[in-house]
Amino acid sequence: QVQLVESGGGLVQAGGSLTLSCVASGRSFNTYRVGWFRQVPGKEREFVGTIFYRGDSTFYGDSVRGRFTISRDNAKNTVYLQMNSLKPEDTAVYYCAARTGLTHSRTVTAYDYWGQGTQVTVSS
Repeated sequence: QVQLVESGGGLVQAGGSLTLSCVASGRSFNTYRVGWFRQVPGKEREFVGTIFYRGDSTFYGDSVRGRFTISRDNAKNTVYLQMNSLKPEDTAVYYCAARTGLTHSRTVTAYDYWGQGTQVTVSS
């Protein structure tokens, strides 16, 4: 069982940067793959990126590749989402999620545990 709590959301101007954190509690967090997703009202949850348990492999969605970076510190049970060059269309609630699968996955249903989300708003 893993509990996830996101933080770091807020209001930022277009072109700015923001770093989200996802802190996990529970056992064996370093064996979980962690993904970030985002969602705006009325739309499906969108895949942002994911990171393997050792942090040595990442995979990103097309809309954020080259601007966002995921990293993790297993000693702190924390995964980070560094967001640069933010755009108004990045405005959403951002969620972290964890899974025990062997591969990267961009599918919502592949993840077993979810945080409550943190709001990111990018003004133009």
